[in-house]
Amino acid sequence: MQLGLSFSDSDVSSFTPLVVLELAYDTKAEAITWLLNRIRDKQQNGGAELLVDQVLFPAQDGQKSNPNVFVVGSTLQRLLNGAEDVGLFKEFQDDTMRAFTYANRESFKDFEGDGQTFLSEAECQYIIKHELDTLRAKTEEHVPGYPKLKLYPGKSVVRRLQSKGVLVQYFPLHNKEDLKRLSFSWYKKIKLSFQPLDDIRCYFGEGLALYFGFLEYFTFALVPMALIGIPYYLFDWEDYDKYVLFAVFNLVWSTVFLEVWKRCSATLAYGWGTLSRKKAFEEPRPGFHGALGFNPVTGREEPVYPSSKRQLRIYLVSVPFVLLCLYLSFYVMMVYFDMENWAINIYHENPNFATGILMFVPSIIYAVVIEIMNLLYRYAAEFLTDWENHRLESSYQNHLVLKVLVFNFVNCFASLFYIAFVMQDMVLLRQSLATLLITSQILNQVMEAFLPYWLQRRRNKKAHKRMRRLMGDKELPLLEQVQLETEMNTYLGTFDDYLEQFLLFGYVSLFSCVYPLAAVLVVLNNITEVYSDAFKMCHVFKRPFSEPAANIGVWQLAFETMSIIAVVTNCALIGLSPQVHAYFPESETQLILVVVAIEHILLAFKFILAFVIPDVPKHIQVKLAKLEFDSLEALKKRKILEVAETGDTRNK
Repeated sequence: MQLGLSFSDSDVSSFTPLVVLELAYDTKAEAITWLLNRIRDKQQNGGAELLVDQVLFPAQDGQKSNPNVFVVGSTLQRLLNGAEDVGLFKEFQDDTMRAFTYANRESFKDFEGDGQTFLSEAECQYIIKHELDTLRAKTEEHVPGYPKLKLYPGKSVVRRLQSKGVLVQYFPLHNKEDLKRLSFSWYKKIKLSFQPLDDIRCYFGEGLALYFGFLEYFTFALVPMALIGIPYYLFDWEDYDKYVLFAVFNLVWSTVFLEVWKRCSATLAYGWGTLSRKKAFEEPRPGFHGALGFNPVTGREEPVYPSSKRQLRIYLVSVPFVLLCLYLSFYVMMVYFDMENWAINIYHENPNFATGILMFVPSIIYAVVIEIMNLLYRYAAEFLTDWENHRLESSYQNHLVLKVLVFNFVNCFASLFYIAFVMQDMVLLRQSLATLLITSQILNQVMEAFLPYWLQRRRNKKAHKRMRRLMGDKELPLLEQVQLETEMNTYLGTFDDYLEQFLLFGYVSLFSCVYPLAAVLVVLNNITEVYSDAFKMCHVFKRPFSEPAANIGVWQLAFETMSIIAVVTNCALIGLSPQVHAYFPESETQLILVVVAIEHILLAFKFILAFVIPDVPKHIQVKLAKLEFDSLEALKKRKILEVAETGDTRNK
């Protein structure tokens, strides 16, 4: 990353603006002065030692613009020290990934000259975010100008201001030139090739790069399923007995798929320096509240909320609410089956083209209702999880993911399970699966790609015209960029993206043996998903802060759980096949016992495979072991030197 770009033509600032910080319009002057002084102050005085300048926008349509918008940057020296503070891993001269230290900076591979290009811009912005987040109150009892905004020694200043609405937002700025290059290599050229994951990681960080890596891997892994599914669909479609072979292939595929991904993920994470990186100590969430108490780990005063109260809220309110929502989902499902029976009866009474089309209408309506219910439930789940008052962001995310996954799984797949194992109607199962899959994909593309793109384009055009009208012919590109980006939508993370892939994986792994084209549809969806998600990240949303990640987190467990359910489901579908029934004409009990035995064998095979295939490739294990050995040797040498120095001091 090159430092030294000017902020505007008037040379208001001589540093590279990396982060935008926006305070509320009516923020008290003494609070602004205090915050800016704390940001600029030296580290030894408890400050962040960063560079900050005000951004003044012209008045818009007779209304004053927000004067409390600032850009934050840093000196190169401060960024390099910050890289050591956050535990950044970089490539060493011996090709291993090691924690960066400023003292040994010359021993790192990409450190040239004074280190101008050593850190990526995403890493620089992450370091600035870390310094802002760890800016702590000293002796202040409250935020200046806000007697009710209480502070205590060690309290995160930024999180306090954020939780009370004084700090509206802070986000990293896009880099126009880097974004243009990334866009061209990523999505502007339609091509059959791998994504530029290293470039994505350098610009957006490891968390987002891992999502796109998983999306790419999932899409390529589906290609064998799709290639087998097409001829299977064309030649054996009406012979439902033949789905047994496809179900067996499905079982093997879903088992191997996730095990190989773990190795791919570990390879990517090691190359990006996050595999062996220590997880940062988690601060309390901005929305966390409670009576002031003492944290025995940090030795600081901070809000404390009794775990018993949280458990009561979870088990007496959240769990009953989730169960009520599941009941409503089952009720809607039964209404759908009534509509389906009505449409089938009309078709049988008067079979023609119109009544044939009518048979698909209940499934389409049900698919739309499922998407609406998922969306409404998501808002309710977020509200409940906020109300539960979790202290840490990781705990909050785990509870939210669990709530959303349980409901989405039941809401999306309950009708398919009912048709397959209660009604045992494979024709209706095929029709329902195809309709649900196609409708949900169309709705997702509209809601995730076309609608945000259209809204953002309108917003950008209005803002662009407004700025040009106000500034005339004077070119202030960066001022305009800051203005545009403050009004862009905030990217809320990869939660919804992983959830969509989780549901698609469910459709393929659970029931694609009945509808072999499911894999083909998911491949086509994911190809468009890569391009639409890439465009959104580059042009629709604010640039998100880099999130260091060594894997896909709790979603790995979610996908593995789905693969276990897939084993059980496919074994049950095999057991329902007339082909298999022919081998047990007189004893249904014997058939059930054989199917259960096969299912247990396959599950055992799955767990053995997970044990046999190492999650981390051998060459990376060797490098990690070498790093650990070198660390232990360095620690021994340090102790020997300390003992020698102590002995010399005593002799003197």
